[in-house]
Amino acid sequence: MRKAKVNINHEKLETSSEILRAISHPLRLQILEFIDQNDLINVNKIYNTLKLEQSITSQHLRILRKAGLVQTERDGKFIHYSIDYEKVKHAVAAVNAFLEEDK
Repeated sequence: MRKAKVNINHEKLETSSEILRAISHPLRLQILEFIDQNDLINVNKIYNTLKLEQSITSQHLRILRKAGLVQTERDGKFIHYSIDYEKVKHAVAAVNAFLEEDK
């Protein structure tokens, strides 16, 4: 039996792992759901409504931002967050395609 040659693009692998890591945490999923319900929302509203500490909220938003799942928009001293739906759609499609291969 011949072994398959594995050709991995390490840059894409790193990006993919950041996205999967970002969406694998229950609190980050909760934050994403809250942003989705509000379209564009500032960080103060996120942590006050979800009853989270500001520092914890900021850490989770940083991870979501680094993965490209949320976008920011500054309005004076406020930073508003919105979801990059195209990026989320691609991530969900990739996970679903991977899971379909196991069937």
